[in-house]
Amino acid sequence: MSNSNPRKTGSYVRFITVTGILSAVAFVLQLIEFPVPMFMPTFIKLDFSDLPALLGAFSAGPLSGILIELIKNLLHVTVSGSFGVGELSNFILGAIFTGVAGLIYKRKKTKSGALIASITGAVAMGLLSYVTNLYVVYPVYYNFMPKEVIVEAYKAIIPSVDSIEKCLLIFNVPFTIIKGILNVILCFLIYKPLSPILKGRH
Repeated sequence: MSNSNPRKTGSYVRFITVTGILSAVAFVLQLIEFPVPMFMPTFIKLDFSDLPALLGAFSAGPLSGILIELIKNLLHVTVSGSFGVGELSNFILGAIFTGVAGLIYKRKKTKSGALIASITGAVAMGLLSYVTNLYVVYPVYYNFMPKEVIVEAYKAIIPSVDSIEKCLLIFNVPFTIIKGILNVILCFLIYKPLSPILKGRH
C-alpha cells in the first residue's frame, strides 16, 4: 500500500512543471536583450528574463525562482559569447532578487506583501551588485577585457568616472535597481491573470 500523500505529490509535480516552463520562458526572454548606450556601456544589456523567475518565486516559492535563474543561465551560456561571466552575474543577482522577494512574500501573501517583497528584492539586488561585481564578476571579466578598457567604456558616458568602484556605484547599482523595478511592474501587470494557471487552479 502506498503511503504517498496525493496533495504533496501534486504540489511537487506543480513545482516541477511551473519551474520548468518558466525557465524556458526566461531563457527566451534572456535572448531578447538590448543595449542602453546612453546610460550603460554596450557590453551591459537590458532584458526581462527575471520576470518569469519572479513569477515562479511568488507562485511556487523562492526555491523555484532561484532554480529558474540557474536553469536559464545554464542554457544561455551555450549560446552566448561572454565566456560564462555574464551568466554568472545574471544568476547571482537574479537569485538575490527572486530569493529575497520569494522569502518575504512567503511570510505575507497579500498584494501589499508582494509589493514590499519585490521592491525589497530589487533594492537588495542593486545594492549587493556592487559587492558581487567588484569582488566576483569583474575580476573574472579582467581575464578577457583589461580593467582600463572597462573603465574607458564607462568614461565614454561620464568622463569624470575614473575607477571601477565609481563605475559600479554610479552606473551599475542604479541600473540594476531600475531593471528590477521594471520587472516588478510587469509582474504586477500579468500575475493576477496568470495566477490560477501558475497555482494549478485553472
